Amino acid sequence: MSQLVGIVQRLKSLQEGGEQGEVQQRLFELNGKTLCQVKYFPNKDTFELEVYDKDGKGSKYPFDDIDMTAIEIFELLQEAKQEALG
Repeated sequence: MSQLVGIVQRLKSLQEGGEQGEVQQRLFELNGKTLCQVKYFPNKDTFELEVYDKDGKGSKYPFDDIDMTAIEIFELLQEAKQEALG
């Protein structure tokens, strides 16, 4: 559960950093591999989650809720951990 709290804290820092009106972004990685990138758009108060596949191609998903964004990132990290374990 502490990992989920950490994700929410990182997303909140995106919101706080976006107060100047600039788009903020963060990468989420596991074992040196970038799993996704999150952008926060302060003018729309929305997040964009770009999930990278094994080839590094991204699929983008919009979210208007910080909790749903955090859950998606958490699930991505959990899936990647399971795959790494074999």
